[in-house]
Amino acid sequence: MSTTTVDSDAIERRIVELKQEHGDLGLAIDAIISVPLHDELQLKRLKKRKLLLKDQISFLEAQLTPDIPA
Repeated sequence: MSTTTVDSDAIERRIVELKQEHGDLGLAIDAIISVPLHDELQLKRLKKRKLLLKDQISFLEAQLTPDIPA
């Protein structure tokens, strides 16, 4: 197995982990929103974390996509 394959496998595993956490945060956000008097600060922090995860996922997915010459 080449280093590139090992790196790709590690990146793919990390993407799966991040997507799981992203989904879990979505559920947590939905649960907080469903409570009439919820903590806005906590909600903002969770949304910010979810957005950060989305950015990390996009960055890692871009690492897996080979550059196509124009």
